[in-house]
Parts: sequence; structure tokens; C-alpha cells
Amino acid sequence: MGGLAALARQAGHKVTGCDASVYPPMSDQLQSLGIELIEGYSSDQINLRPDMWVIGNVVSRVHLDPNTPKFPLMEAILELGLPYTSGPQWLSEHILHSPSNPHHVIAVAGTHGKTTTTAMLTWILECAGLSPGFLVGGVPLNFNISARLGAPGERERAPFVIEADEYDTAFFDKRSKFVHYKPRTAILNNLEFDHADIFENLAAIERQFHHLVRTVPRSGEIVVNADAPSLERVLSQGVWSGVSHFGAHANANWQASGPAHSFDVIHNSRVVAKVDWSLTGVHNQMNALASIAAAAHLGVAPDVAAAALGSFTSVKRRMEIKGVVTGSAGSSRSAGSTDSASAITVYDDFAHHPTAIETTLDGLRKKVGPNARILAVFEARSNTMKLGSMNSLLPRSLASADLSFCHSQGLDWSPIEVLAPLGSKAVVTQSLESLVEAVTREARPGDHILCMSNGSFGGIHEKLLKSLAQK
Repeated sequence: MGGLAALARQAGHKVTGCDASVYPPMSDQLQSLGIELIEGYSSDQINLRPDMWVIGNVVSRVHLDPNTPKFPLMEAILELGLPYTSGPQWLSEHILHSPSNPHHVIAVAGTHGKTTTTAMLTWILECAGLSPGFLVGGVPLNFNISARLGAPGERERAPFVIEADEYDTAFFDKRSKFVHYKPRTAILNNLEFDHADIFENLAAIERQFHHLVRTVPRSGEIVVNADAPSLERVLSQGVWSGVSHFGAHANANWQASGPAHSFDVIHNSRVVAKVDWSLTGVHNQMNALASIAAAAHLGVAPDVAAAALGSFTSVKRRMEIKGVVTGSAGSSRSAGSTDSASAITVYDDFAHHPTAIETTLDGLRKKVGPNARILAVFEARSNTMKLGSMNSLLPRSLASADLSFCHSQGLDWSPIEVLAPLGSKAVVTQSLESLVEAVTREARPGDHILCMSNGSFGGIHEKLLKSLAQK
């Protein structure tokens, strides 16, 4: 919704927004655009009298108290019969498929890697001179903004790259958001069970992915992870456009050969490019293949795409170094890296699904080597994790960390019981404050502390850096 607000502002609209809480980097970006942020959902905001209320899917009609609506502003909008729409529908009608300036929409869908892959593909198209518009669920460091309109009017159907989420659209539209985007090119990166609060099982999510497949025109292209059986089940329900596959599977059109930081790109058994870059992890190698394959559908040569990835600098909150503490007492830096054996490095990452936690830890392990200690600090914040739907997968996802930390505050399930298979490698506390104390107590010179959450995590990074500097 923050990125959508930025697009509306760039399109010349006056924009305000409200939420229960806003935090960087999105709050900083919106304020820099002159977008007023209002805390809470007071019905007093009805006096703003906008031409349209654009409703995010955080808004519901669930009442904590029968006499006290959780979202009084929404109740006032409904009571007065004011015009409202969902974010995805507004975006589709006014930006993506505007009658005066329709775009070639490239949608990036999947359980994991959507943000990073969207950023990769956008940077490829930028380096190829296509000046794409984009909407990313994060802040790509190559652009330092999460959304822009691109270059409308300079070419027919200018490209627009969008992160395509399968979560539902709004309380009044239970279809997945991505159904609204109607892409000509679609990446299906992977597909696992997630969003246990709205999906009963994996088959229900596969059904939504097939709804996306149904919207791709015959001249379009679907770029599919060949290593995901769930996606093959999606395609088996019917496909009406071109399909290309990437991955390690023998039938994949696009494959990689070599380590994740430096690998050949193989298309139909022929080496067509080489990627040398700073990213690690097989998951990023697969994200790169998907991006290169999708860019090819827009006419970008693989060697041009690979060269662009050489200067790709990832996304904020994706293995982002938040600070480094050096020495024994008080020397710290807010960002950067160091080769000093005495340094403690604190990272921030958006990983919150067990598979994402596992692949993120794997990528860090490959980066720091087998002898460095990794301390994994995670928050069970997503709706799926709060429900405990994937608890059984957590011990395996954290297995490569030397120590794992979490707090039990706000959870209805017991992290102590869930993480018991990790034995002494797991530390559970009752609050964020005691979590910071526990990590500080266990941290040693040379450690890498990886904090993982899909929220602000209570500012744990700054609290850890301060606590470690005082140790």
C-alpha cells in the first residue's frame, strides 16, 4: 500500500494514508514524497473527503468488542456510501491497464523470493534502457524507492514489473491480489503452503495460482520453476500461453552451472551468459535465472541481463548489514562490513517462512564459511507462524545456526517445546528485552547475528548494537 501511495503521488494525485503503525524504510519514503501519514483509523478522517478511499487488506470488519469496531473509519465509509476500492483494483485500472497508457505487466509470484526477483528483473530492464515502472514490496538498493511509474509514453506498452502476492485482496474481495494485475509475462518462482489464516491447504493456493495463469494472454510467457511439483500441478490444470522452465531439473530451458556467486547461464543446453555478482545462496541463483528468462521475453539478451546483475545490490532487509561492533568495549559502526576476527556483525532479513529461514541461513553460511558462528534471532510474526501451522519445520530450518533465539511473547504455542530438538542450541525468552540480553550474553567476537522477521522486530537491531557496544 505504501508503494501504491507513492505511484498515486507520482501520477499527480494528492495522497494521505493511515495505518496502525508505520516504520522505516516505507515511512521515510512516504514522508519524502509529501504523503501525510495518520496514525490509527479514526472516523474523524472522513472529513478529508477524498475522491476515492483505497482500502488495504489489513482492514477488516472484525470487532474486538461488539460495540467498538476495530476500523471505525471503514464503518463510516460504508455507512455514508462513499466510493472505495481495493489497492490492487485501483492499481490495475489507473496504472497498469490505464486506457491512455497500458503497460506490458511482468508479475513475479511465489512463496519466496518475490521481492528480490522483482528487484532483479527491474534492474535488468533498467540497464537495458527500458525505464520500467515497478512496485516492489521492499526498497531495491539500486533505486532506493519501492515504486515508480517508469517511462510512460516513450514506447508502446512500456514495461511495469510488479511483485504479485497471493494473499487476498481486501475484506470485500477474497481473490488473490495478483488476479487483478493481468500480466503478459509471469514468473512463478516457487509454491509452498503459507498464509494459513486464509488458505486451508496447498491445493487452495494452487487454485489461486491457476487463476493467475488464466489471465496471461496467448502471446504471453509464464516462467516456471521446474523444481517445484506444486507449480507443475498448477500448469496441469490448463495453460494458454508460452511456458519456459528454469531450475536444476533436466527439462528446464534455463539452468545454471557453477557456484551461486559466479555461474554460467545455460539456455537450451547452450551457455549464453555468465553472472558474477555479490549475492550468495542457491535461492538467489534461481531468482537470477527467473529474471533472465523473463527479461528474454521482453527482448533483453541473456548476456545483457547477466551483466546488469553484476551491479545488482539487492534489497533493503535482505541480508542487510545493520551494523558492526568491533573491539571489546564500545566501538561500533551503523553499517558496513569488516574482515576483523574481533568484529560482531548484525544483519537484518525479511525471512519469516521456515523455508526462507533455511535458505537465508544457508546463504550466510556460504558467505562467512564453516568456522564462523551464526546466531539466528527470529520472530514468529506472520499470521501463519503465529498460528503455529509450520512449527514442526522450524528446528530443521534453524539447524545450520550455531545458536537460535526467539521470544514467546504474544504466542499461543510454546517455542520451548517446538525448538526442543535443537537442544542447547535454542534459547527462548519471554520478552524482546530479555531476548536482547540473552543474545548479548552469548555473542562472541567474530559472530554473525542474523535477525529475521517480516516486521520491525521492535527495533532489535539497534538495541543489539547498543547492547553489544556496551559489553
